[in-house]
Amino acid sequence: MQVPAFIAPPDDCLLLKSDHRRWLEKTGLALLEFGAAAEHPAGGYGWLDTAGHLDPGRPVTTLQTARLTHVFSLAHRLGVPEAKGKVEHGLAGLRQLADDQYGGWYQGQQAPGATTHKHAYSHAFVALAASSAHQALGTAQTRALLDRAIDVIDTHFWSDDMGLCLESYDRDWTKLDAYLGANSNMHTLEAYLALCDTTGDVRWLDRALAIAETFIHHHARRHDYLVPEHFDSQMRVLYDFHKDQPADQFRPYGLTPGHSLEWSRLLLNLEASCLRHGRPTPSWLLEDAEGLFAAAARHGWEADGQPGFVYTLDWDKRPVITARRHWVTSEAVGAAHALLVRTGRQEYADWYATWWAYIDRHIIDHDQGGWLHELDEASRPRARYWPEGKPDIYHAFQATLLPLLPLAPTPSTALSRPPWAERLARHP
Repeated sequence: MQVPAFIAPPDDCLLLKSDHRRWLEKTGLALLEFGAAAEHPAGGYGWLDTAGHLDPGRPVTTLQTARLTHVFSLAHRLGVPEAKGKVEHGLAGLRQLADDQYGGWYQGQQAPGATTHKHAYSHAFVALAASSAHQALGTAQTRALLDRAIDVIDTHFWSDDMGLCLESYDRDWTKLDAYLGANSNMHTLEAYLALCDTTGDVRWLDRALAIAETFIHHHARRHDYLVPEHFDSQMRVLYDFHKDQPADQFRPYGLTPGHSLEWSRLLLNLEASCLRHGRPTPSWLLEDAEGLFAAAARHGWEADGQPGFVYTLDWDKRPVITARRHWVTSEAVGAAHALLVRTGRQEYADWYATWWAYIDRHIIDHDQGGWLHELDEASRPRARYWPEGKPDIYHAFQATLLPLLPLAPTPSTALSRPPWAERLARHP
């Protein structure tokens, strides 16, 4: 099968110029060095403070451990020294965080009073980590983890009837939460793309397409391509969900422009993956990706008159939480890159340059390392809505890596296959 040209940028693409590539690679390696300090002596990965030191007062979480296992799996593919040991440390941590009695994974270390609910969001990242680790190491242990993750998400979280993933259960899987969330389904879609490449099973693509059709082509399209986040069990939008606590860390009130950007890029990854595997590829994937991007840029960027993306909007598209979060701009450059590769339009190159300039000036901490997680309206560091620290390098590292790779296959697969492995090797 001949791969369509837009899946990968041409050799003379602006994004592959040697000076930009070197800058991306240098920035990514600095993130890996910073994030390596999160290795927790008790297993898994913990929380880093603003100076990049492990905070022993915060518990190890499944989310953090899975994300860093995924990141260091990619780093191992890139030939980063000591990355293999970081992957193995993460895998050991995920085994410790697993519920051996009822299956699945806890949210984190089981300290007294810790929640025992099983969430689709964290399980999506376990599946992503297992897929990337198996691509990186290919051992019996990584295969066992991959099979275990697939069994859990297949058995408990996927709903064939609804064409989406369910949100959360209590520990023994007997009580299902009536809430349904777009965010957990978005990251499930991301994991499904990786599972398809790792296992060769195209049912993951069919499920990913069903998720995209439900949350984006049906709901986001009807809301001017700003993604409704919260739903009841019948997939009715909960417009007032968390209106009384709008800054909730994982389920904020209203609309989140950063998620429109993240969905935009993932739709193009899905389109390219479907073409690569010979699956049906509806034309609305590109149309909706462009609509999501345009809405986020129009309503999220400088929405309060200051540079940067506001975090959330109300249903009249007015800013609610005006904090600047690092992950939003990270996803913005990924979406701009994907659309530039897909369409060749100059406006996406301009946005790409604008947002990298903002990241370099305001978000990258050139003094202490890592990326600042929250900025105020004047793009100054603060920690009002997000706890102080820099634990997350997942969004930032992928922002530095994705412009070096094609839209499909997924990164862990792309890094192992020519010509991309050869191209990366030619650009030290």
